[in-house]
Amino acid sequence: MSKKEKDKKKGDHWVIRVFLMSVALSAVLSFLSTSAMSGTGVLAAGLVLAVFIALGIVFDMIGVAVTAADPRPFHSMAAHKERGGREAIRLLNNASRVSSFCNDVVGDICGIVSGSTAAVIVVELQRSLSTASILISISITALISGLTIGGKALGKTVAIHDCTRVVHRVACIMHALHL
Repeated sequence: MSKKEKDKKKGDHWVIRVFLMSVALSAVLSFLSTSAMSGTGVLAAGLVLAVFIALGIVFDMIGVAVTAADPRPFHSMAAHKERGGREAIRLLNNASRVSSFCNDVVGDICGIVSGSTAAVIVVELQRSLSTASILISISITALISGLTIGGKALGKTVAIHDCTRVVHRVACIMHALHL
């Protein structure tokens, strides 16, 4: 089997793995979100929403930083057996998969869960205010979109300019967790 055929077969497996990871992660995050909001008010739903927005921004930063980082400092770190050096090299060697997982899998799931959380907030606000005003829905949706998009834009700027530091921090966390 040629290298090209092996790479294609490996790519086919990646698609299946991404699909399965997406389904599993989505189910877990949706369950956690629903559990956290069950029987609580708008404040708890807002906190859950903030966590998912922040999670989406952080993982978007990681995905961008991994694709932008120069591997040379990490090769030096790995050669000197510095904490996180080997993990950083592993991240950079798999940059397309790491980016796909962080930006697409986690980012999209956080966006979907944020949307469903926003729907819960809108319903709760309408119920507590005894109104079915479309302005509540539009305002909440616009605010969440602005926070998500603005946060990701800021995160991407940081990830591009400080990609080495972002990758190193993630690698150190991976090292501490033995991943």
